[in-house]
Amino acid sequence: MRKAKKKSALYRDDLIPLKTAIVGYARSSMTVQKLYEHIGRHIKLRDEEERELFQQFLLHNFYVQGKYDDDNGFLKLMKRVCELEDNDNGLHANRLFYLALPPNIFQSTTKLIKQHCWNTKGWKRIIIEKPFGYDYDSSQQLSRHLQSLYDEDEIYRIDHYLGKEMVQNLMVLRFGNRIFSPIWNHEHISSIQITFKEPFGTMGRGGYFDRFGIIRDVMQNHLLQILCLVAMEKPVSTNPEDIRDEKVKVLRAMRTLTVDDIVLGQYIGNPKLDGEGRLSYRDDPTVPNDSLTATFALAKCQINNERWDGVPFFLRCGKALNERKAEIRIQFRDVPGNIFHGECTRNELVIRIQPNEAVYIKFMTKEPGMTFRLSETELDLTYQNRYKDSRLPDAYERLLMDVFAGSQMHFVRSDELSEAWRIFTPLLHEIDEKKIVPAPYYYGSRGCKQADDFCVANGYRFYGTYIWPQASKTVKNQSDDIDSNPKY
Repeated sequence: MRKAKKKSALYRDDLIPLKTAIVGYARSSMTVQKLYEHIGRHIKLRDEEERELFQQFLLHNFYVQGKYDDDNGFLKLMKRVCELEDNDNGLHANRLFYLALPPNIFQSTTKLIKQHCWNTKGWKRIIIEKPFGYDYDSSQQLSRHLQSLYDEDEIYRIDHYLGKEMVQNLMVLRFGNRIFSPIWNHEHISSIQITFKEPFGTMGRGGYFDRFGIIRDVMQNHLLQILCLVAMEKPVSTNPEDIRDEKVKVLRAMRTLTVDDIVLGQYIGNPKLDGEGRLSYRDDPTVPNDSLTATFALAKCQINNERWDGVPFFLRCGKALNERKAEIRIQFRDVPGNIFHGECTRNELVIRIQPNEAVYIKFMTKEPGMTFRLSETELDLTYQNRYKDSRLPDAYERLLMDVFAGSQMHFVRSDELSEAWRIFTPLLHEIDEKKIVPAPYYYGSRGCKQADDFCVANGYRFYGTYIWPQASKTVKNQSDDIDSNPKY
């Protein structure tokens, strides 16, 4: 459904050729009209003109029913594709395959696509959705399978976080501004925290999540990708391979994680809330009653190179928390020789990825008037204020356009994937083998109190004396800026 919405937006904005045909393939008995009835209520159309455009877009959509391990199904798919290509005056068509499939049918599907659907004189590309394996060994097996069928430049491993506006802006913020380069190192930065928070649980959707957990679902991919962009050295150019080379160097400099580097949590019902908020993770009927799967995790990563020696990178993610938010929070060291009697709090550079995209710097100033009291304030670039008339494309829209253009810049390379799993696999196996029990936290809270204690013990400072104005307008619950002694 989500992919259909993004493709229709690309069609509306004239970003894909009008002759593009979209052919769905699945086991379900389905028609394009049934698909529209299913997704139509989720697609926001602004006016009658957009409604007409969407009806035109539906005419470019087709559907073929078939099994994922059956030659006949893919032969039928190929027959339909060839019919559509023949209607295009015999031009050599390009083919793009988007795979959003469960892991157990992945190998058979990719093999049959290559066997029956890959033969065309135009370009051929294949998009792979996560999970990219379950651990290091399964990921390696998957990579070997794909590499036996396709060239690396034909494979696009998609992580939609790499398509988000503020993630893509990291390169420019870091390497296009002189003021940041001299201070982007361990001499000036105390810690970096990368956060992903969701205000809802897994009710009715826990079957998939319980097998993978929050580390595999969010931390090992989305947050680690952001860490690489924050920490990498300046690439020699903006060529995709130069950028991906630097990301891999960051991962190679990271040691494997252990249980000493992590805090795990699982949400429980909150008696102060209504509806789903009163239910725990284990109350989900699709989740086992004795599940030890973590719905919250905080990990401390270290990068063993000259730039980041001794700087902890905290990766924090969780479900059923107090707000929806993804951000990068860079906390600088204390002011040396502080002459203001300890009143200075640490400067922070915050890059808000979602919602309400922004970059703001928290710093000290004198209160206005006949006083010499210090006050915390901000330099604030909030996108909805500065770029009021700009439309920010969805992450999937950007990434689909990159695939059309043949750019691999914002996609995961095989060696990058291998290093990511090397870092996390020993930890994941240790958690499973030792049956580590996650700490409980209330639905709608900030997560485990142990997580904040862990951050403080490793050098992070909570002050609770500052509120970002945009957060106070849009978020009723406490944000990470607000409370140094949060209520759990």
